[in-house]
Amino acid sequence: MNDAENIRLPPRLPQIMSETARLNFTMASDLLTGCLLRALSATKPTGKLLELGAGTGMATAWMLDGMDAEARLVSVEMDETVLEVAKKCLGDDLRVTFVHADGGEWLQSAEPDQFDLIFADSWPGKYTHLDEALRSLKRGGLYVVDDMLPQPNWPDGHAQRADELISTLENRDDLMITKLNWSTGIIIGAKA
Repeated sequence: MNDAENIRLPPRLPQIMSETARLNFTMASDLLTGCLLRALSATKPTGKLLELGAGTGMATAWMLDGMDAEARLVSVEMDETVLEVAKKCLGDDLRVTFVHADGGEWLQSAEPDQFDLIFADSWPGKYTHLDEALRSLKRGGLYVVDDMLPQPNWPDGHAQRADELISTLENRDDLMITKLNWSTGIIIGAKA
């Protein structure tokens, strides 16, 4: 089995990839992470999903591709330039609501126990505001983070932050996690 062969791309992903390259945006999720997000999103029929860090919409496209017609996705992004790409390419899909906001500020006012799946692909909800993100996750909901293995775009000192996050997640009583030494390094947690 080769996990990089015969990947069926979401219909709008090639356009998003082209726009992402044009902007020289290097923080988009990779194809394997996208495939996993699509599958996980499909496990939440009629679910309410949250993406923290929409970027140009790469992961958003994968999540939408896995969601059913009744599921809804809230996608939060602070950088208006990259968010405009996501809106342009995916904004006509009524299942997604794009929010231009600081993820940390947005999480502070988020209602508890509302999301069935959270993909935290930004500092807020991952390296900051973790408690707020997990408070907004329903019991049995999935919390997903990527980029837990060293990445070429990591700033100095970031490896220590990733190690601290891994340790924090390992030691939480309210989250059952599995660590995948695959793709960019994924952690999936189910809220107990």
